[in-house]
Amino acid sequence: MAIPLFLILVGYAAGVLLPLCFPARPRIQNLIAHGLAAVATMGGIYLGMVGLLAPEPLAMSVPSTLPLLTFAVRLDALSSLFLLMISFVGLAASIYAVGYVTELYGRISIGLLGSLYNAFLLSMTLVVLADNGFFFLIAWELMSLFSYFLVVTEHEKSDVRYAGLFYLIMTHIGTAFVILTFLLLFQGSGSFSFDAFRNLGHPLPDNMRTMAFVLALVGFGTKAGIVPLHVWLPYAHPAAPSHISALMSGVMIKTAIYALLRVYFDFFGGHFPWWWGFVVLLIGAVSALLGVMYALMEHDLKSLLAYHSVENIGIILLGIGAGMIFHSYDLDELAALGLIGGLYHTINHAVFKALLFFGAGSLLYATHTRNMEEYGGLLRRMPWTGGCFLIGAVSIAALPPTNGFVSEWLVFQSLFLSYQMPSLLMKFMLPLAAAMLALTGVLALTCFAKAFGISFLALPRSSHARHAEEVPWPMRVGMGGLSAVCIALGLAPMLVVPFLDHVSTSLIGRSIADKMLALDGWALAPVNVEFSSLSSPVLGFLLVATAALGLALVACYGGTSPRRYSKTWACGLNLTSRMEYSATGFVQPIKRVFSTIYQPTVKLETEFLEESRYFAKRRRFEFHIEPLFQAYFYDPLIAFVSGLADRMRIVQAGSLHLYLAYIFVTLVVLLMVAL
Repeated sequence: MAIPLFLILVGYAAGVLLPLCFPARPRIQNLIAHGLAAVATMGGIYLGMVGLLAPEPLAMSVPSTLPLLTFAVRLDALSSLFLLMISFVGLAASIYAVGYVTELYGRISIGLLGSLYNAFLLSMTLVVLADNGFFFLIAWELMSLFSYFLVVTEHEKSDVRYAGLFYLIMTHIGTAFVILTFLLLFQGSGSFSFDAFRNLGHPLPDNMRTMAFVLALVGFGTKAGIVPLHVWLPYAHPAAPSHISALMSGVMIKTAIYALLRVYFDFFGGHFPWWWGFVVLLIGAVSALLGVMYALMEHDLKSLLAYHSVENIGIILLGIGAGMIFHSYDLDELAALGLIGGLYHTINHAVFKALLFFGAGSLLYATHTRNMEEYGGLLRRMPWTGGCFLIGAVSIAALPPTNGFVSEWLVFQSLFLSYQMPSLLMKFMLPLAAAMLALTGVLALTCFAKAFGISFLALPRSSHARHAEEVPWPMRVGMGGLSAVCIALGLAPMLVVPFLDHVSTSLIGRSIADKMLALDGWALAPVNVEFSSLSSPVLGFLLVATAALGLALVACYGGTSPRRYSKTWACGLNLTSRMEYSATGFVQPIKRVFSTIYQPTVKLETEFLEESRYFAKRRRFEFHIEPLFQAYFYDPLIAFVSGLADRMRIVQAGSLHLYLAYIFVTLVVLLMVAL
């Protein structure tokens, strides 16, 4: 472990320092920064595989001169899985960035961007490897700060500065709750060592454990983007460069999932009441449904993808919440199934969400806009980007034979198996969560039918789209690699499940891989093959065979027919882009159905001809969606804090003597409390 870890650290450290040594040489800075990041991520992939295959956790530590701080790292099954995920997506992002950042030459410092990029990857790596609470908090804070600096890369734009400030505030609120969680664990262990957290010398009382559960859920949930703590995602992800958005949405928010699993199943040993799991399940269901509903209303492609991160975090928490509920009732096989479903979707979301952000970045690179209303007809001009984006869209919509289908199927099965539980309430609530997940899936399919159709099909709706060209090869390679992985993870789950079972076994203590792999590994079964089963290779073969049969029939019976070419019939009019569906029109029916939740503000202005009021010269239509939590929670809270701050300004009188008096009074009060 020591040598691969040393090479990873050296690679990232060189990636931080060397790009700054070549000022005013953006091409060299680009190649050095992202080349070294690619090398370090390949080391991370190797180390992650070593950890997953190792029979026992690997650990090492270096003491520090600071009390309570030890630079301790531990590579167990859970940390290995997340290290592998961070490193693989980081490798794809590094390749993609070589082409993408050429668009930023002359606008920003490429050396500084590359340096921060390497530091960001390093901080995420240390978060999942840390084996000391103090060390974890340092890595967690560095990850937050480096990601903030990357978000405000184009800080000359006011909306980017606002997004960065919003993200910085939210992430530090979350960090405060994480610190309180660790302080509670420190109170029971007397040490910040994770091993001490696992073996508390003085077990925490039930009320303290409940407090730690809530604090961890809020602290890490803020980073994950659970509802209602998700409000920073639609601001920060669109503002960042697209390869950074891919990392933030694909893997950074997953470090919060890692931390929740570490606290609940590792530090607490999986000993918790049923209602903990129910709270996680409920938050997951609400996050999934509201995330996709707000994504549907977005016309900024990167904002749409940011809301879908909220949705998919919800799906992951559905699996984890179901696993926690089953585990609390000692149904460990079903608990392992829920965890495996959640972990599988964690991996899948990292891959297809990074792919989709790469696709959005490619569209931004080619058209210089994120507004889908200005796209159209791009599949003809950007076939590689369009094909890769389609694979990502099919994956996130959970359609076979891609990876999203398999993991969502496993989550569904874990929820349907609730009939084996002794609790009547849980027998009702878990299928209800499955129904919400089904509605989420339908809306996600609708959303990406809009995203792909409006962006890539029909006629160009702007000069940006008419003059778009395919992106450079490094960007295509990054998208192509992730596209292949989306299909591979969907067709070969039998290769993935044993590794995920190794992770869930380390958390729950029950292996179910032999019960999940049926027909010599060619089919998946949710513990019991008689309940249901799925063979992804057979399903993929049938889909390909059906498509091939259709093409063969067309070739045999339609190939000899005479071909005629003519314009598309449009009631005798010339077909123009104004006749197409717009992104706004596409979601109009859904907006009306869910108007109670959306509460849209609609504005219609009509300008008539001077000659007659019966003929309109121009119409202007606008509608605006105000997210519920921002309108009814965050905006009032911000107004209250701002008003309170204005009232508190009276204490800032500008008098040095008054400030010294404040200090004196504070010291006297502290001495009285101490005595």
